[in-house]
Amino acid sequence: MPPRVAPAARADSYGVTGVAVAVPERFLLPRPAGRASRAGSACVRATRRGHPALAWAAIPLYDADTGLLVLAGKGENLLYCFEVAPAQPALTQVTQCRTEGSTRGLAAVPRLALDVMACEVLRVLQLTDTALVPVSYLVPRKSIQDFHEDLFPDCAGMLPATGAQAWWAGDNQQVGRVSLHPARRPTETFSSPVITCTPLQAADTSSTEPDADRSEGSGYSSPSSPASLSASTGPSSGFASSPSQKSLQSILGPSSRFRHTQGRVLHRDTHLTNLRGLSLTTPGECDGFCANHQRVALPLLSAGGQIAILELSKPGRLPDAAVPTIQNGTAVADLSWDPFDPRRLAVAGEDAKIRLWRIPEGGLQETLREPDAVLQGHTEKIYSIRFHPVASDLLVSSSYDMTVRIWELSSGREALCLQGHTDQIFSLAWSPDGKKLATVSKDGRLRLYEPRRSPQPQQEGPGPEGSRGARLVWVCGGDYLLVSGFDSRSERRILLYRAQALPEGPLSVLGLDVAPSTLLPFYDEDTSVVFLTGKGDTRVFLYEVTPEPPYFLECNSFTSNEPHKGFVFLPKTVCEVREVEFTRALRLGQSTLEPVAFCVPRVKKEYFQDDIYPPTRVWWEPALGGSAWLAGEDGQQHRTSLQPTNMTPVSEAPKEAPARKFVPASVYLEEKSDEQKKEELLNAMVARLGNRDDPLPQDSFEGVDEAEWD
Repeated sequence: MPPRVAPAARADSYGVTGVAVAVPERFLLPRPAGRASRAGSACVRATRRGHPALAWAAIPLYDADTGLLVLAGKGENLLYCFEVAPAQPALTQVTQCRTEGSTRGLAAVPRLALDVMACEVLRVLQLTDTALVPVSYLVPRKSIQDFHEDLFPDCAGMLPATGAQAWWAGDNQQVGRVSLHPARRPTETFSSPVITCTPLQAADTSSTEPDADRSEGSGYSSPSSPASLSASTGPSSGFASSPSQKSLQSILGPSSRFRHTQGRVLHRDTHLTNLRGLSLTTPGECDGFCANHQRVALPLLSAGGQIAILELSKPGRLPDAAVPTIQNGTAVADLSWDPFDPRRLAVAGEDAKIRLWRIPEGGLQETLREPDAVLQGHTEKIYSIRFHPVASDLLVSSSYDMTVRIWELSSGREALCLQGHTDQIFSLAWSPDGKKLATVSKDGRLRLYEPRRSPQPQQEGPGPEGSRGARLVWVCGGDYLLVSGFDSRSERRILLYRAQALPEGPLSVLGLDVAPSTLLPFYDEDTSVVFLTGKGDTRVFLYEVTPEPPYFLECNSFTSNEPHKGFVFLPKTVCEVREVEFTRALRLGQSTLEPVAFCVPRVKKEYFQDDIYPPTRVWWEPALGGSAWLAGEDGQQHRTSLQPTNMTPVSEAPKEAPARKFVPASVYLEEKSDEQKKEELLNAMVARLGNRDDPLPQDSFEGVDEAEWD
């Protein structure tokens, strides 16, 4: 990777960062030729201990007016700020800022756009995967009412100092400097005027010489200076808004309809608890455990390759006593349930044998010691096993002997053997139609086979870098391959390939985070959403995969409180359609097995969300037998609707009359007339009561004669 160069504190020094120099662990300031140091060295080295080296070459941004240097590495979420000085120490750390997203790019905002009255001395823009984040560096001052000249020396203006022809002729005029004081700030706009080749005279810079030492009271050298995040775009930003603003959709790009997906752990009554003696040392090619819609198989740590079989229909706390298990006889390398027979379990052992076990109806009641069948043919330990998605009684396996073998279970024989691998096989996957088989291996190659045509790969292409592990899955109807792996800097990432053009390389590459475990992908073919998580992770990434750019549309992630030991997804038919649940998984914790439901928030849950639930594949019924597939036949599984009988599709729901956004003025006039009528009626009633001329009741009484009072 080429080094990065940035100007340093003085005009006669500069800084270099690169792969050979771990920044910010070491930052070199080479001296110009002819100016050797006291020790005869050609550079001044500033070393900062206690911080990890960046995984990427650092991006340096240097502000010559303040002497501040910002360093950030691609893929990192830390921004380091240093003060560069011509004397020792050459570098003094000011602060470091931790951001939410990983850095993909970095740029400095012009000084004329700073909010000087808020003591903002530097602002950089951090480009992440989904946003452009402004990061402001503020110097705390008691008073922010006055302009602090020690913080804001004059900076370069916006007018060029000379023309192109004059520069070619040897003219070295400097750009005129302007003041950042709000009262003395120039009124020129940012647009550059048309100039002639005649050099322009530079402004007077006697008050701010570039070699002048900075004030001791500037506060830049204090490590406690805060770095605050600011997303303000007010008038102080210095940027005028364009009169022709694009829509938010055109700026941010397309978004997924599953972006608000909510993952939640179901009620404790559905959990399996008090799990003991779980094996956490299964190979990296294994998911750790496997499950179908009826039961789950968990490898145990005890000797003999024991496997616990737990019924999902019987949740609760397991007894402290030992439960019935399968005695596999050797350590478990991988295991998988037959999709067409929920009672048949295939277990690959480290003794290069595959054992087929049949679970009794209702679950294990006693320990199983004798398998139904044993498949032998590999000469080394087995990596992984996968059942055929369309044909029954077909199983594929990969091994340390660098071969991939396809077994016909009805006869117990090896039907096909695929060659062409030169190193460890990390993962393999059948295409949705069952015609092709893809593998990814440690030699960094993707291989695509058509097993019935040739034992050699039909295509090869570059896979993910590194040798730490990889997984792959078919997406978008089998036209694309999604591969999860690592890059040379151990960053986890996903790659999308066109299945018919593997040699051309990936169409898109998306970096996620830095973690030691390989991401295990699960793809929901009905919604085109891929779920990615690793053993020991606490987060599940969700992306909708599309066949056109940008290919990956981010959705809400699911985060758990503690790391999970495994994360396995269940068939689509177990989802609660009335709650708009489109995927369900089982999360294996330290001693619990918890179901996790992924739902899409909808307002009208009383309707069947037919846009979320297209007709799904009848995965539990094979399209043809294994012998027919080996003979060259192909089959296609039927599809069925998940719509309950008493629910109406949301597409057929009655249309509600839209509420009027603007009420005509006549409505207000009519309402006002009614109020006036009420007031007039009330006034009339009061007036009638107050102006009555009728005699009072006591006026009609007959009194006594005046003489009688005597």
